[in-house]
Amino acid sequence: MGNGFGEKLRAERLERGLTQAELGKNLYSPSYISLLETGRREPTAEVIDELARRLELAPKALEAWSQPISVSDAEYVLAGLYARQAWDLRDYELAASHAATAASIALEGKNTSAWWNMTYMQAECLVRHGDLLECQAITERLIEHPMARESVGLGVRARQMLAAVLQRQGQLSAAVDLAMEATKLSEELPQSSVVVIGTLRVLIGALAESGRLDESWKYCQLLVAQVDENTMPQLAGEVAWVVGNVAFMRHDYAEGVREHERAAKLLSPANDIELWARFNKASAAVRLQAGIVEPETLASIERAELAFSIVYEMKSDELEVAFIRARWLYLTGDIVAAIEKLRKIHAEREALAKHTAGEVALLLGKSLKAAGESEEAIVYLKEAQKAFSSAGAQDLVQQALDAILEINLAQQRAAAAAAKNSKAS
Repeated sequence: MGNGFGEKLRAERLERGLTQAELGKNLYSPSYISLLETGRREPTAEVIDELARRLELAPKALEAWSQPISVSDAEYVLAGLYARQAWDLRDYELAASHAATAASIALEGKNTSAWWNMTYMQAECLVRHGDLLECQAITERLIEHPMARESVGLGVRARQMLAAVLQRQGQLSAAVDLAMEATKLSEELPQSSVVVIGTLRVLIGALAESGRLDESWKYCQLLVAQVDENTMPQLAGEVAWVVGNVAFMRHDYAEGVREHERAAKLLSPANDIELWARFNKASAAVRLQAGIVEPETLASIERAELAFSIVYEMKSDELEVAFIRARWLYLTGDIVAAIEKLRKIHAEREALAKHTAGEVALLLGKSLKAAGESEEAIVYLKEAQKAFSSAGAQDLVQQALDAILEINLAQQRAAAAAAKNSKAS
């Protein structure tokens, strides 16, 4: 059949917001659907009839997909295969290159759905590799493409990715607006689809980082409503993870612990050790932000450090885990060690999201303040204030201003006391 069938099957599935497991539910395994979509397995007439029924298409329409793309099938399939192999090996830079090649071949062959799928995969790889500006440019083009206007599912997915990229760049207000737009569009998609859940997660994260916690919690309730007994455990675990994050940020520590304990049971390092690493990193971070210094928090830090030592990690991951360890040192009173670690992280802050770089500057300023290095502390606190103002995170702006004010008041009191003593002598 060639790979025209597989690419169009994948496009139709994604347009409906279905995972491979959801499309094959109770009959075909996700791996079998994957084989069909990558052209490594030929569908029988019975499979075509059943998939047509599930996708609400005429069987003849699926049969027509068997026409090969106008360029060499072998070149396209090979480039796509190389891209997926590199993705599996977590070599995201190489995966992005192969995906771009496959997209170019599809474009030459006028296979728009194949072009879309591989271009989107290229963007996903760029996000994982940390090439946010290039990913932003690609997703902006995808949003403007006619396919995104004609297909709700594809339009939502492109906006969801761009919102996540803007959030990582510290453009929180723009990220919220775009995620809101994607969420509104996703109302036309099937309930509990992975696309709807993913869009809500991005919106919740952007709202929470912006300090809009009440709104974020409202969408958490909508997110929870998307999960039922048929939801895959890993996806349910990710939902519990997100809800727990926001609960911690709202100072509802009991709910946060409960949701993260649930996530820990549902997520498995055997299924996805990279996801497991990111969960433990995030769990430790929100616990520390809530001031929860207990054995389980330290255990989460150690699990994240161990997992990231096993899997491929970007520089940002390494720095973020180091920052979590520095926060632990600060909260447990080891100020000298915290300052030493924070200085090293700050020196490489360009590899971090702007919002995270601001948090590093804030904690370094607070640590120097605690160590009595007031003048240097003010420098970092002002840097943090500027970063948070740019990101629209007003709660954190206030934290930086409060710390600066405390230092200024202490200096004024010290000066007044010194003047009084001078007069007395």
